[in-house]
Amino acid sequence: MLSFNKKIQHLENYLSRPNENYADSFKEDIVMFIDDFTNQNKLLSFLNNINSLEEIENWVDNLCSRIILKFDSEGEDINDFIFDYIQFG
Repeated sequence: MLSFNKKIQHLENYLSRPNENYADSFKEDIVMFIDDFTNQNKLLSFLNNINSLEEIENWVDNLCSRIILKFDSEGEDINDFIFDYIQFG
């Protein structure tokens, strides 16, 4: 089983990988929103429900896809959108 700190480290590393496509460009927004990649950051508590490195990557990829499909830059703030996904999936 992965430790919480290892999950945080993998999340930060995955978000920091070079952009390979348009969806990856939103990883920067996620990094800026989370800001503090330590076990003290309560925003990262969603990682408690994740059990593998692959699930972390899928979580990020799903959030990026959702931003592309549903985010309305005229009607909402990107930080609110990311927060909602973290809280409610």
